[in-house]
Amino acid sequence: MDLSSAIRSIPDFPKKGILFRDITTLLNNRNAFTKAIDSMAGMLRGNKIEYIVAAESRGFIFGGALAYKIKCGFVPVRKPGKLPSKTYRYTYSLEYGKDSLEIHRDAFPSSSRVLILDDLLATGGTALAMIKLAGKLKAKISAIAFLIELTELNGRERLKNYPVYSLIKY
Repeated sequence: MDLSSAIRSIPDFPKKGILFRDITTLLNNRNAFTKAIDSMAGMLRGNKIEYIVAAESRGFIFGGALAYKIKCGFVPVRKPGKLPSKTYRYTYSLEYGKDSLEIHRDAFPSSSRVLILDDLLATGGTALAMIKLAGKLKAKISAIAFLIELTELNGRERLKNYPVYSLIKY
């Protein structure tokens, strides 16, 4: 199964000139979703991963399923004010403006080996924010992984100091 065929493309969303890659059609296709998680686990084989760090909301979908598959912990990174304990915050630029993310200060022990995971690599801003947050906890970044990479936006270049994996490239 070609996973890209399970993803719907929507022109001019969320604004004119953007071709949005809608993963909901992959998620509701049990064979495609299973293949995506199995393929991600396969491409990351050999990386020592103790925790998956993923941002809300679509990152949670893949992060939770992949953490279960490879038997590691899952660490949610959320928008400000959504985590109940003490947090670190990082503000960053993304395709459509600025955003902030937070991580619990006790999300994992110092020197833990983590995978940064999200559904989409565009400019790399969200992944860099998660790297910065994990760095506040003195994590060792094992790898960074995405379901989709939009190659024309060159986000991989911003992540060049880390092993970067993506299943589908547009």
